[in-house]
Amino acid sequence: MERKVAREFRHKVDLLIDNDAEKDYLYDVLRMYHQSMNLPVLVGDLKYVINEPSRLPLFEAIRPLIPLKHQVEYDQLTPKRSRKLKEVRLDRLHPEGLGISVRGGVEFRCGLFISQLVKGGQADSVGLQVGDEIIRINGYSISSCTHEEVINLIRTKKIVSIKVRHVGMIPVKSSPDEPLKWQFVDQFVSNPGDGKNSVAGLASSGGKNHKEKKVFISLIGTKGMGCSVSSGPTQKPGIFISNVKPHSLSAEVGLEVGDQIVEVNGMDFSNVDHKEAVKVLKSSPTLTITVVTGAGRELFMTEEEKQRDEYRHEMERQELMRQKRLALESNKIVKEQQEKEKLRKLEIAQKAAEEEERYRKEMEQITAEEEKLKKQWEEDWAQKEPPKPPRTVAAEVHPPPPSPPKHRLDLDAQDHHVADDLSGLNLKESQKGFQKYVADFDPYTMFSPDQIMGKDVRLLHIKKEGSLDLAVEGGINSPIGKIVVSAVYEGGAADKHGGIVKGDEIMAVNGKILLDVKLEEAQATLTKAWNMGGDWIDLVISVSPPKEYDDEM
Repeated sequence: MERKVAREFRHKVDLLIDNDAEKDYLYDVLRMYHQSMNLPVLVGDLKYVINEPSRLPLFEAIRPLIPLKHQVEYDQLTPKRSRKLKEVRLDRLHPEGLGISVRGGVEFRCGLFISQLVKGGQADSVGLQVGDEIIRINGYSISSCTHEEVINLIRTKKIVSIKVRHVGMIPVKSSPDEPLKWQFVDQFVSNPGDGKNSVAGLASSGGKNHKEKKVFISLIGTKGMGCSVSSGPTQKPGIFISNVKPHSLSAEVGLEVGDQIVEVNGMDFSNVDHKEAVKVLKSSPTLTITVVTGAGRELFMTEEEKQRDEYRHEMERQELMRQKRLALESNKIVKEQQEKEKLRKLEIAQKAAEEEERYRKEMEQITAEEEKLKKQWEEDWAQKEPPKPPRTVAAEVHPPPPSPPKHRLDLDAQDHHVADDLSGLNLKESQKGFQKYVADFDPYTMFSPDQIMGKDVRLLHIKKEGSLDLAVEGGINSPIGKIVVSAVYEGGAADKHGGIVKGDEIMAVNGKILLDVKLEEAQATLTKAWNMGGDWIDLVISVSPPKEYDDEM
C-alpha cells in the first residue's frame, strides 16, 4: 500500500512539475518533515514550490504521506480548492455597492479573482471569499475578457449574477510585461484603492499563522477581568490586550498580552476607539470575546524580548538551512548511486541483447535441422505407418529443504521428445492466458500498463541442462501477492543462465501469465514447461530493485 501511494505521488509530481530543481526541493522538504515532524514549517516550505493554481492538487497528493495524527492540522494549514461552482446574486444599485474588488483579466494571462471584500457588505454576506475565481457574469463566460470588459459587463444589469470557484490564490502582476506570479490568500495584503485595471498592491504578510479563538467570561461576583487593553498604532489599528494579571479571569480563560480583540458580544471591534472599547467591556456582566491570538504581540515586547525573539528566529532559520544543505548532499549521493545503477542495468541489457542474438541464431539453426529431418522422415515413413504420439514425461518435484526458501522445484529435463515445439515459442493464441512469442517479441506487450508500472520486465531463455534448481514462494493468496524467486541453487540451469536472482518476480512461463495464480498452480506450470519438448524454457520476470531504494521519496 505504501509503495502504491509513493508511486502515485511521484507520478503526480512528474505530471505537474517540469523543473528538476523544484522536484528535488519538494522531496527534500518532505524528508526534513519526517525527521522534525514540524508541520507548519513543512506547509510553508511547500508553498514555495506549489506556487500556482495548477499545482494545488499536490497538497492532496501529499496528504497520505502525512502521519494520521497530523492530518487534521495539515488540512487546516493547507488551502482547499473547490471544484464546485457557486452562484450568487448582487444588487448593483445597493448604497454600499457590490462590496468586492477584483484583479486579473485576459491581458494579464489569468482569470479574474476576488482580491478584497468589504466586511459585512453584499459579497461578504452571500459567502464570497478572497481568492474566489469568477467564472461567469450574467450567464456569460469571462475566460477571454479583459478587466475593463468585465467591469462593463457588470454594469449591464441591475441584479448581477456571478458564478465563482474557490481557488485560494491571487495573481500578482503589476503590468502585462511582468511575469505572472501567485500568492496564497493568507500571504496577501490588498491596498484600499486596489481593484481597478491594475493588479498591483501586493505585499507578503510574512506567512504568520494567527488563530482566532472565542472565550466566555462571567464578571458576576468578581473584581473585574484582570487585564488592560490598548489601541494599536496607526500602522496596526485595533484593540489589543496590553497586560494580564496572574491568576485573573483573563489568565484563566487563556487571554495573553498581544491578543487582538475583534468582537465582544457580537459587536465588531475593528473600528472602535479605546474609550468605547473599555465602555463595552464594562457594560455587561457576561462577555463573549473573540480574539486573534498573538496578532499584536510585537507591540508590547521589551527590547530584550525582541532580541531573544529575533535570535530564536535566526537560529531556526540557520537550522533549517543546515538541514536543507544536508538533504541536498544526501540527494547528490543518491543521484550518484542511481547513475551507477543505470550503468549496471545498461551493461546487463547489452549482455541480454547479445544472448538474445545468439539464441536467435541457434534457434534458426535448430529449426532448419528439424525441417530437414521432418522432410526426410516424410519421404521415408509417411506412407508406411502413422507417427507415434509423443510420450508424456512427468517432472519430479522434490520436497523443500529444511531451511528457506519455502518451496523448491527440482525439475529434471533429461527425457524430452524431439518433435515437441521448441520452448513453447509457438504457443497457440487460442489457449486462455497464453501469449504467442514472435521474433523481436517485447515482453511488455503481454501486460496492462497498471501491471508493469515501474517494473523492469525481461524475457529470459534458459537452456534445459540438468535441473532448473529454482525455488519459488508467494502466490495471489499469500501476503506477498505474487510469485517470487526465493532461491537460485548453485549449478542448476537457472544459476548457469545468470539472468534471474532471488527476489525477482516470475510474471509468465512459456507464455502463460502467472500474476493472479496460487503457488501450487505456478509450480505445476513450471513443472509442465520444464518437462515438455524443446531445449529451452522461456520466463518473463520483473527484476527485483535494490533494497536501499525501496519506498524512497
